[in-house]
Amino acid sequence: MPLCESSNGVKIYYRRYGHGSTKVLLIIGLAGTHDSWGPQVKGLTGSIEANDDDDLEAPPCVHTNQEEKSKLDRTRDEEEEEQEDGIEICCFDNRGMGRSSVPTNKSDYTTTKMAGDALAILDHLGWKKAHVFGHSMGSMIACKLAAIAPERLCSLALLNATGGGFECFPKLDRQMMSLAYRFLRAKTPEQRAHVDLDTHYTKEYLDEYVGSSTRRKILYQEYVKGISSTGMQSNYGFEGQVNACWTHKMTPKELDTVRLAGFPISVIHGRYDVIAQLSHAKRLAEKLHPAARMVELHGAHLVSHERPDEVNQALKDLIEASNSKEIADDWSYMPESESGE
Repeated sequence: MPLCESSNGVKIYYRRYGHGSTKVLLIIGLAGTHDSWGPQVKGLTGSIEANDDDDLEAPPCVHTNQEEKSKLDRTRDEEEEEQEDGIEICCFDNRGMGRSSVPTNKSDYTTTKMAGDALAILDHLGWKKAHVFGHSMGSMIACKLAAIAPERLCSLALLNATGGGFECFPKLDRQMMSLAYRFLRAKTPEQRAHVDLDTHYTKEYLDEYVGSSTRRKILYQEYVKGISSTGMQSNYGFEGQVNACWTHKMTPKELDTVRLAGFPISVIHGRYDVIAQLSHAKRLAEKLHPAARMVELHGAHLVSHERPDEVNQALKDLIEASNSKEIADDWSYMPESESGE
């Protein structure tokens, strides 16, 4: 089982996908696991098959003649050239979730310590630099990582981001109060799946038909299966990760470090996110201007699943932009604020 040891003996479970010189680290959000990045893994690498066993030493090959050896050498050269142009992704379970360690002290869960976990993975893999993409709480961790070790980032993507403290709280209306009540009462994978669907996607997306079934029915089965395989998050893990979100803060100095680091930034958000408010993401993008581009998409909190093609294209654009030595003048984009924001 691929594990990386971080500080104080905390072990982080990770998986790698794809091959190439372009390295991408994906950081998931609260109560999520590494496989929540499925649409991005497939969209960026073309595969969902993990390659963590590829490092095993291959048996020696005996060539029958020089001609066959030459053909094999040419094939290897072509494969290496293809891999050089490809993308390798690493995604992992944050501490407190999935197959990673679950510390029992709430103080062991902060975005700074969790950024340290991400940095430990980069070191463990031998990646000097990587594109770092985070979702929700993962975007908080990604921001901290960018402030702690800006020299390790090629680019930064913050999906459905929000700030710490009171900014963590969603808009408290009747719908959200009902969702919060159902979430806290969910004790089984089936109950949790129902709540997750209503918080992750827009109603119109869930009501769409795919063949003879609605997306809601299809996704419900997938969610129950996924939650059952990893198990419900422990109280220690949930309360710890909530603590990490609540105590998260980016100081003006840290924001300046990220903004002036020289890599491009994308803040990607679903307009109908009921968990992380769009207004908070816009303010974060403004604070990171002119390095940041604001990308608003039709979707909810899991816009990475609801609009995978658009999200993946935004991430590919970010990777391409990072290849230039300087951030292009036309990279930064901030949509006009709507009245009342």
